[in-house]
This record gives sequence, structure tokens and C-alpha cells, in this order.
Amino acid sequence: MGDPSRVGEARRFAADLASRLAFDAIQSGRLAVVVNELGKNLLRHAVGGRLLIGARTIGDSVAIELVSMDQGPGIADIQACMRDGHSSAGTAGQGLGAIQRMADDFDIHSQHGDGTLVLARFYRERDRSGAPRRLTGFAVGAICLAAPGERASGDGWSVSIGAGTAEVMVADGLGHGPDAAIAADAALAAFDRPRASGPSRFVEQAHAALRGTRGAAIAIAQLDANASRIRFAGAGNVIGRILSGVADRTLLTQNGTAGVQLRTHVQEQEMEWPAHALLLVCSDGVQSRWQLEERSLLQRDPALVAAFVIWKFCRGRDDATVVVIRRAES
Repeated sequence: MGDPSRVGEARRFAADLASRLAFDAIQSGRLAVVVNELGKNLLRHAVGGRLLIGARTIGDSVAIELVSMDQGPGIADIQACMRDGHSSAGTAGQGLGAIQRMADDFDIHSQHGDGTLVLARFYRERDRSGAPRRLTGFAVGAICLAAPGERASGDGWSVSIGAGTAEVMVADGLGHGPDAAIAADAALAAFDRPRASGPSRFVEQAHAALRGTRGAAIAIAQLDANASRIRFAGAGNVIGRILSGVADRTLLTQNGTAGVQLRTHVQEQEMEWPAHALLLVCSDGVQSRWQLEERSLLQRDPALVAAFVIWKFCRGRDDATVVVIRRAES
């Protein structure tokens, strides 16, 4: 977001996305205002600003998410910046406060001297009271970026939600570009089809479904909120992390590439899922060894956590995906 013309491009892209997803005029108008405010904030106040715009569909919950990220200078007093009339650039000072009011979900994280992340989410459906139709039982956030210079990401992700259960799948097509995207799409199609239960069985079925593609690294996690357990399996360089702030655990996949080469017996891990823990599943566009030193993020919107991991630990030369899930606040 280094030029004023990019703000207009972002606004037009968001408007087209809202139209294709059948958002109503009120939500589309709010979305346009927030895109404009976030873009202008990046131009006026930030270095290395980026504005990510994407849609997510999980069950009957359809949403458009905006994530603003920059490399500084950060905000010394977030609460002051949220008040209408506050400005450090001689403007009307209604940006962040207006964004929070217009978005259905809003979150912000800033490190003074380092940079700022802002999340704004808009839902398509409302219930009879006018409240947005959020997910039930779980909160989910994800960032999926294409490799530099590519229009399509060779990664893919999907989440399915049941009664107290959830499944998370991430696929990383070999390499990047259109052929990698074809492999990732084949894994997503396999995830959407009726299939045998259990992570290891899905990996085996995905291996068969990806024959004829260049193949993909894949991982799938099954979460049971009632039993507080996670089952996990995969092949290739996609990893899982359970972050609780007390005892963080890593979930590893076995060697191999779905669709190309896979062991006859797929290994499966099962671990405890503490009540307040996050599960993150990351493709290898994210550094494999990283620490979430900002423990306050464990209580934040999962999309903000995903953005933080991308912000700090993205390799910057490949497709990169982070999916974050936790139990929803009761």
C-alpha cells in the first residue's frame, strides 16, 4: 500500500468480492468505508503497509475479512487512537473508532516501534435480532498467501464444524503456481467429499485422489472439544502447533507427498487439547521454528493470531498458510 491509487484498487476489489458473495448494500457500504480507512491509515502512518482482503465460508457462515499489517512505527496508545477526534496526522481522527463500529468483528495488536495489525470482519447473514451469524462452538482464523509474483496460491485450507467437533485441513501443492494450486484444489475436493473417519484414513484417501497431480503436503486435525483431544496426521512439510501458554506442543507429519509417494501405513498422533489452547496448522511458507512470545495473543481473534504469525515468520518466497482454531467463548 505504497501509493494512493492502491486504496482505490483495494476498494474496488472488496466491492467486487462483496457483490459475488451477495452481500447486501448496507454491509457492502460499510466494507467500502473500512477498506478506505485502513488503506489511508497505512499511507499516512505506516512503513511497509499491506492490506489483505479475503473471503471465508465455513458451513453457513460467510464472511469477508480485512487484515492491515505494517512494519512500523506502531501505536504507543491504542485506546487513545480508538477515540473519535484523535489524530496524529492532522486529519479528522475518526479512522480506528469508525472501523470498530462498522465491522462485525474487530481486533488490533500493536508493538510500539515495530508495527500494527488490524482485523475487521463482515458477515453476510444475520439472525432475526440482526446479530451476525458467527460460527458455533469454535472460532477460526486463516491467512493464505500466494508466492511472490503468483496470482493463485498453491496452498489451500478448509475447516468443517460439527457438534462439539471440528476438522482442519491444510494442503501445500508441490512448488508454487498453477500446477501447485491444482494439487491443493484436489486435496480440498477430497476433504469435501464423504469419506472414512480418522485423520490417517483421510491422508490415504487424499493420496489416491491426488494421483495425476504434482502432489501436495497435507495435514488434517480432528478436534473434539468435549473430550479435549486432538487427532492429527499428514505427509510432508505441514506442521501443527498446540499453544496453551503453558506447555506448547508440535504435531509433526511423516515424510512423503500425497499423490506421489506415501508410506503404506500413515501414522497418527493424539494429544490433549487444553481448554484455552489454540491449534495452528502451517504450511512450509512459514518458518518451522518460531515462538509466540506475545502470550496475550492467545486470547485474541484467531485471524489476528494467524496474521501475527505471517507478519513475523513468513519466509516470503513461497505460498504461506496459517490456520488457527480454538473453542469459541461461551
